Amino acid sequence: MSVLSIRLPDSLHQVVKTVAAEDSISINQFIASAVAEKVSALTTEKYIQERASRASKTQFETVLANVPDVEPQAFDRK
Repeated sequence: MSVLSIRLPDSLHQVVKTVAAEDSISINQFIASAVAEKVSALTTEKYIQERASRASKTQFETVLANVPDVEPQAFDRK
């Protein structure tokens, strides 16, 4: 495990302290969770962009053309 020293504005530190206390977790746990969420969001965005770059509108339309043209069942209507 790594040790980091970070500088936060006093106002942000107070909010982090309050929110962590409300969740009954340490500030370290709160910050680790916040960093994990941000990393997850960024890597997910990159993954989606990579998938989109390999997309083919022609292939999509080919697959879509194979979908039967029928009315949806009652539970799927709204």
